[in-house]
Amino acid sequence: MEQPSTSANARDRLLLATAELLTEAGGGPVSTRAICDRAGVKAPTLYHHFGSKQGLVDAVLDYGFAQYVGGGGPGSADPIADLRTGWDRHVAFGLAHPSFYVLLHGQVKPGVPCGVTGPELVRLTELCEAAARAGLLRRPPRDAAERLFAANVGVTLSLIAQPERSRDPNLSADLRETVLAAITTGPGPAEGANAAGPSRATAAVALRAVLGEAPSGLSPGETALLGELLDRLARAGG
Repeated sequence: MEQPSTSANARDRLLLATAELLTEAGGGPVSTRAICDRAGVKAPTLYHHFGSKQGLVDAVLDYGFAQYVGGGGPGSADPIADLRTGWDRHVAFGLAHPSFYVLLHGQVKPGVPCGVTGPELVRLTELCEAAARAGLLRRPPRDAAERLFAANVGVTLSLIAQPERSRDPNLSADLRETVLAAITTGPGPAEGANAAGPSRATAAVALRAVLGEAPSGLSPGETALLGELLDRLARAGG
């Protein structure tokens, strides 16, 4: 028998019950009946709030991932430090919630961007744009963010798959620094104090990042053309 409650409470209980059962199942299937029994509701209540069981699962994933992405807070004055912090938080989240993480990153269809993990890529792109404006990025912000995201997800899944006792404690940090070295530039042990000045690609990325932020005296067509040329220079490297 369905427990008496407000509509909001029933929805919350369904979300909680599904999250608990997904974690307990360790990636295995969870039935609609089990969810409803755990939440103390009948199937029509589930369909009323979420349309289908998959709609409910998607809502759980969306909610859980929003807690993770939303916890990032505002960026600091050091965008490269923010990228390091974001990487480490991503890995820590995956290791703390392995079943949830694997399910989250399993919602992928060929050729279709994942709507659930999209907010993290948006956040990474914003951080990369801050690095670009500071003249610290070798590649266009979106390109840099995609490389960071792919490597971050890959190393997290790799660590989840390893027995906890035999995990390499340096694997994540080593890969993080390798990827950052490939997409960023500026003061650091690899380039001294950046005495040689910014590269052509870095200068192009920095100018592209601020192109639309203030009046430039260019027409819309000229602005679009300059943006295209800067993108080409950024991707060409050098």
